[in-house]
Amino acid sequence: VQLQASGGGLVQSGGSLRLSCAASGRTLNYYDMAWFRQAPGKEREFVAAIRWSQGSTYYTDSVKGRFAISRDRAKNTVALQMNILKPEDTAVYYCAVGTSKIQSYYANPKRDDYSYWGQGTLVTVSS
Repeated sequence: VQLQASGGGLVQSGGSLRLSCAASGRTLNYYDMAWFRQAPGKEREFVAAIRWSQGSTYYTDSVKGRFAISRDRAKNTVALQMNILKPEDTAVYYCAVGTSKIQSYYANPKRDDYSYWGQGTLVTVSS
């Protein structure tokens, strides 16, 4: 699977950005697509995921109510709509693909469980 992320940029606190990730090379019916982020000096952390086949969504607590992940099955893309952005959302955002997981997995998702990664797109939120 090849992944191409886009949509990052500079935005003021309270603003919005929409990230997109285009997937190619494999059918995604048995996969979850996710967004992770990595801030300077920190570990890469899970942000959100969507089950490609069913559309079930999962979020880390810090973005619930502000971010929304969605997919377009016709275009093989996944989007991350980010609203009410905060300076602590500043990071490089990565899209990733891994085999579909049960709901309870998302209590503690790990980057090592995702096999395919995009190149990352930088999101900077100014205060």
